[in-house]
Amino acid sequence: MVPSQQLSSGGRLEVVATPIGNLGDLTPRAREVLLGADLIAAEDTRRTSTLLAAIGISGKLISLHEHNESSRIESLVADLLAGKVVALVSDAGTPLLSDPGYALVRAAAAAGIQVRAIPGASALTAALSIAGLPTDRFVFEGFLPARASERRAVLARLAAEQRTVVLFEAPHRIAAALADLAHLFGPARRAVVARELTKLHEAVYRGSLGELAATAMADPNMARGEITLLIEGVGYLAAAGADRGLLVRTLKLLLPEMPPGRAAALAAQIAGVRRSEAYALAQQLRSLDVVEGES
Repeated sequence: MVPSQQLSSGGRLEVVATPIGNLGDLTPRAREVLLGADLIAAEDTRRTSTLLAAIGISGKLISLHEHNESSRIESLVADLLAGKVVALVSDAGTPLLSDPGYALVRAAAAAGIQVRAIPGASALTAALSIAGLPTDRFVFEGFLPARASERRAVLARLAAEQRTVVLFEAPHRIAAALADLAHLFGPARRAVVARELTKLHEAVYRGSLGELAATAMADPNMARGEITLLIEGVGYLAAAGADRGLLVRTLKLLLPEMPPGRAAALAAQIAGVRRSEAYALAQQLRSLDVVEGES
């Protein structure tokens, strides 16, 4: 197979990482690429225009976000095939990490257009580098769902994950997310909340999930700015052993959100018990109406 870079007609798609806060983190190579690009496709043109104004660029911006990406692809690929250089940027950090752009990159590559990475800042790797949690293996899950029921279902699936879990969360939901995490993962699990990384008011909160959940309720500053949340994976021995207390807490959270069979299956995996045991307890809890409602 011939590499797509060798099939290009002269156009090029540059996937450019931009600062996540501190403008000084823009690399010299990224600056050069942005200055030389014919078009700059940005998730939020208002936000990106601030960065571009700081380096003396104007008049090249077009929007490319989740609501218009599919309709913009054809014209952008046509521009690339005509020999233009298009730079793809997100609001901040490395494009495509919980940001739009995947469909454009795939279409450009399929058309034989050269696609280059211009690496740089990323909230994901920045948070991992300072968290003090294991980084040899991790899983990135992006933003948690906004609805409480959907969030709890995602967290229930991740509770038995042995790798470090990295999440993004909106500031106004961080307290609720930490409370759910403490219930589903157990209050003793170590975690880190990294807020406003590289910015003036950067703060890193470290502790157990129980401690962080309490801090979120007491400290309004935790709910300000952009947040990356990291949770230590469950150890192998802990994953292999049954935890009856965790089983009860998990079922109480999941039963209001899904059928008992599904709740029991997830809870059994998390707590390390047989599914039949989890299902029997689920039926008992339902009969007693000892479940927590959605918040």
